Amino acid sequence: MNSGSLPLAGLTTLAWGLVYLFTQIVADPPLTVGPTVLLGIGLTVVLTLGYPSALRGARTAPTTRTTRMPRLNRFARTARTAGATARQPGRHGSTIAAVGRSIPLRSGLNAEAAERTAKLLHPLLGGDAVAITDHEKVLAFVGPGSDHHTVGDPPQTESSARVLAGGKTVVVRKRSKLGCPNTDCPLQAAVIAPLTDGKRVVGTLKVYRLDEIPPQRSLVEGLAGILSLHLELAEFDRERNLAVDAKLDALRAQINPHFLFNTLNTITSKARTDPEEARQLLLRLSDFFRYAVRQDGHFAEFSHEYFFVRTYLSLEQARYGERLRVRYDVDPQVLTAHVPVLTIQPLVENAVKHGLADKVDGGTITLKARVDPLTRTTSIRVADDGVGIHSDVLEQLTSPAGGVDGGLGLRNISERLAALYGERYRLDIRSDEGEGTVVDLRIPLG
Repeated sequence: MNSGSLPLAGLTTLAWGLVYLFTQIVADPPLTVGPTVLLGIGLTVVLTLGYPSALRGARTAPTTRTTRMPRLNRFARTARTAGATARQPGRHGSTIAAVGRSIPLRSGLNAEAAERTAKLLHPLLGGDAVAITDHEKVLAFVGPGSDHHTVGDPPQTESSARVLAGGKTVVVRKRSKLGCPNTDCPLQAAVIAPLTDGKRVVGTLKVYRLDEIPPQRSLVEGLAGILSLHLELAEFDRERNLAVDAKLDALRAQINPHFLFNTLNTITSKARTDPEEARQLLLRLSDFFRYAVRQDGHFAEFSHEYFFVRTYLSLEQARYGERLRVRYDVDPQVLTAHVPVLTIQPLVENAVKHGLADKVDGGTITLKARVDPLTRTTSIRVADDGVGIHSDVLEQLTSPAGGVDGGLGLRNISERLAALYGERYRLDIRSDEGEGTVVDLRIPLG
């Protein structure tokens, strides 16, 4: 037993002895067992809560050990520090915890997000005014002083420049140290903490007071740490979206030029024998490229991608004639599901190009799509009964450089799916020479 608990044990024993003395010997008649036990328990609780024993833990702060942590863990520790500070009396701990989960800066450091964040934090930071800046301008200012600390203007105080340059929190206790050039400025004290998106300082969180008692530094720094974590996550999202955009652009750029040339040759040939069919093919080719180039965003309803695939296959059927047969097996429930744009057509193109183009009597391509409401997934299968894919060709198809003869790379598609879904997708390809190829794609239902 810890030595700090021995006196408490003695006091508890004495308390029970006194309870017995007064309730069973002094009292006439003696009290019953129930009131006696309740009185003893009450005294025990009072002694335990009032005595700083080992049962409650020491009153002094425990010794801590500092270790190096990864960057995101450092921000998580900062967030926990802010939460601990916020739980102090009068600091609206539960409110700040809720605010931390809904910080608008998750979308990045811009004027709209900064204004909403400043208004959200203003009643919680123990200051009279709250401001958020980036390196070049004031993004938001709430409270006294907003008449000259104007949104859109460069940060006016010298202390802000020190924080932006040094990346360390500055505490100002006198108006003369604040450095505001406006002589009528009512602000007297401040805590100014840096905002970062990693190791780079991108702005400041400033909390001002109208007297010379600055706000609590640990609280401001803790909230700045939470804001910085949101900014770092926003930067991560931005970089991920850029990578996804780049892969989508690569898919658009890799639309097989041979397909275009062959289709134009087919249209030219049809123009002599069947002008009306040639005109229809030209319209379909226009629809094909319009969709491929102008489709906005990374997702579209399956019905749109389905139309795109059918347009492509109709152009290929005009070229191959009866050698190319198509079978569609699409559940109507799939039509409204959202799928990544320009994903299904490349799989179909690989089936035509590497499965059936070299087969004398051609073959059949099957597009099958289903929705599983239980697992909330969309399953898409592209299969052909062609010549199959040689292992060397299959390796080229799944390489970062794309398919042979400029075909679309399955690895490009897979990397884009990984950027969009993380590990919540499956892209499997099976191929046997002389028998055909099956590509299965399973993605979350959207």
